Amino acid sequence: MKRTDILLKGEKPLISPSLLAADFTKLASELERVAEADALHLDIMDGHYVPNISYGPAIVGQLRPYWGKAFDVHLMVSEPERWVDPFVKAGADILTFHWEATHHGHRLIQNIHEQGILAGVSLNPGTPVQVLDPLLPFLDLVLIMTVNPGFGGQAYIAEMEAKLKWLRRKREETNGKWLIQIDGGVSDQNIASASQAGADFFVAGTSIFKAESPENMIRRLRDLGRKA
Repeated sequence: MKRTDILLKGEKPLISPSLLAADFTKLASELERVAEADALHLDIMDGHYVPNISYGPAIVGQLRPYWGKAFDVHLMVSEPERWVDPFVKAGADILTFHWEATHHGHRLIQNIHEQGILAGVSLNPGTPVQVLDPLLPFLDLVLIMTVNPGFGGQAYIAEMEAKLKWLRRKREETNGKWLIQIDGGVSDQNIASASQAGADFFVAGTSIFKAESPENMIRRLRDLGRKA
């Protein structure tokens, strides 16, 4: 059974803590604190596509033995084509690239699928969701950024929920299978609204890792999303 089976077939909503908000001096124990989650979100930043640098495939590979669930790898990088093989080898289960970062989105999706993992596309807040229409039949996941990418701890942009509604309607009309994910400022204050709009896969960093009990916060987020 693949690690992504629970994401594709399991009960929604899904919660993916963003490692960017963790204490990097003790990553192994930080993963234990979020063991309740469905996946682990790994933000890869190159200091070029976004104004920040995070970590690369070497760190991801070292973390793989400590996490038995899916690695949800988000490539916030220029030339994402260059990074498919290194992150697949490091243990990625999902590779999500930015539509704005490549001229050859369909080819990149094909490349990711050829590696036997899931392919996702992300959109920045300023990009209309309709640009994804030609790619939707080939995608496993669409990630709507609810902040401008590059830094954790930013405020949630509620206006992005219009994109979630469009994606959900399109999925229903075409019998699509893609997951609808959001990333940026997700907390117990807005997850219900985002879930009602159509999101079923939630990335949350600060609200989980900075909580007194990350485990309880994951359960709370999941419960609020489910009730919505």
